[in-house]
Formats: sequence, structure tokens, C-alpha cells
Amino acid sequence: MKKYSLILYIIVMTAVIVSVDLLFFRNHSWGRLLVNICIVLIFAAFYFRFLK
Repeated sequence: MKKYSLILYIIVMTAVIVSVDLLFFRNHSWGRLLVNICIVLIFAAFYFRFLK
């Protein structure tokens, strides 16, 4: 069951990154990169704090 929750977590993270890219940072490549890195770090911190 833990394997499926990790896969779902990665899918949700990917959906958040793609939607933020398309909605807010379509023409800003450096801003897009920085925000994507921040989103991944936030998801990783949340995972290690609450789900692990």
C-alpha cells in the first residue's frame, strides 16, 4: 500500500508543477525553474515530515 501512495504523491506533485507552469510562468524560463525547484523541495519536506 505504501508503494501506491508514493506513486500517487509523485503524480500529484507533477500535476501541481505542470499547472503552475502553464498558469503563471509560461514565458519566464528562470522563474519557472526556480518555482519548480521550490515546489519539489516543499513536497519533499512534507513527505519526510508527515508521510515517512
